[in-house]
Amino acid sequence: MALRNPLLSIPQRASQITSSRSTYRTVSRLQNIREQSRGEQRRTLATVPPVTQDGTSSKGPTAMVFMNMGGPSTTDEVGGFLSRLFADADLIPLGRLQGYLGPLISRRRTPKIQKQYAAIGGGSPIRKWSEHQAAEMCKILDLTSPETAPHKPYVAFRYANPLTEEMYNRLLEDGFGNGKGGRAVAFTQYPQYSCSTTGSSLNELWKWRTRLEGKEADQAGTIQWSVIDRWPAHPGLVEAFAQNVEATLATYPSEKRDQVVLLFSAHSLPMDVVNRGDTYPAEVAATVYAVMQRLGFKNSYRLCWQSQVGPKAWLGAQTSDTVNNYVAKGQHDLVLIPIAFTSDHIETLYEIDNEVIEEAKEAGSQGVKRVESLNGSKVFIQALADIAKTHLVEGKRCSEQMGLRCQGCTSERCAEQKKFFMGDNAQAVL
Repeated sequence: MALRNPLLSIPQRASQITSSRSTYRTVSRLQNIREQSRGEQRRTLATVPPVTQDGTSSKGPTAMVFMNMGGPSTTDEVGGFLSRLFADADLIPLGRLQGYLGPLISRRRTPKIQKQYAAIGGGSPIRKWSEHQAAEMCKILDLTSPETAPHKPYVAFRYANPLTEEMYNRLLEDGFGNGKGGRAVAFTQYPQYSCSTTGSSLNELWKWRTRLEGKEADQAGTIQWSVIDRWPAHPGLVEAFAQNVEATLATYPSEKRDQVVLLFSAHSLPMDVVNRGDTYPAEVAATVYAVMQRLGFKNSYRLCWQSQVGPKAWLGAQTSDTVNNYVAKGQHDLVLIPIAFTSDHIETLYEIDNEVIEEAKEAGSQGVKRVESLNGSKVFIQALADIAKTHLVEGKRCSEQMGLRCQGCTSERCAEQKKFFMGDNAQAVL
């Protein structure tokens, strides 16, 4: 049975593998000292204080902007969330009927989706975790990269509050831009790049940059942007996933542990997007392989794909079908690993927990489990800080991959957005 996507009713939506065993088994000595001194951490982001920005002096302050899809924090926000989601042609291309079909579908879907968010606690926790991760990362950066400090955490969601427009206006209010310059880093929280996720968020950021500050990338006094656009096999990300897998495997009896099958699950893509040349499937596979390499390939594993809907062909095999088929064959010990998500949200808490695992239990299997999401993992947050510091030190506008569009891409907006963020290397956009 196909997995029921809680958001959509129509079709929607490698980097280098690091082979060495990483040093992320424990958080750095510096972070341990800091953790001991500050006690229990708050899980919400404090208000960012205004900054005194002088573009002619030091490299700081630096705005660190976490980009993600987002999710409604309450059931009252579901309607607006779905309306924005179905209006995004990068995610759900509806052609000339986008303006009509998008609002129609979102209105019809809202009551059902509200019930699903109510079932996971009344809203998505993605804002809480994104703000926590961004704030904690910036605290580490203030210690490890003082030359670019202070680092100010911001969150920009594509379809939910705080939206990209809101984030950009906050930047201006806090002293960035408006003739004062300043540096901002757009840090995607999709480890694996896709045009329908990171690409869409960058299109939205570019739109508000041009509306609020103009089209010229290096115009004096404007915010100077750079992008962390993908990081699928970073050692810290790999270690964080691996530790969570090991923790879940430890819940099985020792004599059965090595026979548990690991199922890595990522959001699927329509095959027409894959065939256009989207890099997402290859980068997800890179993450999976790196995690298995870190785990020593002790268990059998497969990569499967969730949330596919509608009549179009989607990248498979489907997560729900995979679990059902293995259970039917007598393989009852399965561990599901959401490999493309950096925190809990409806795809993990509802689709996997309330649908896939509950369906397996109804079929008589009690051995199907899901690993904990990265959420507040200190190893993961340290990894975010290391990725950010490397980016700040290198001074690159974006990765080398940003300029190479999908082989079948015909979007001029995509081309112009990439040229903007690549700056002096805009001629490399193909």
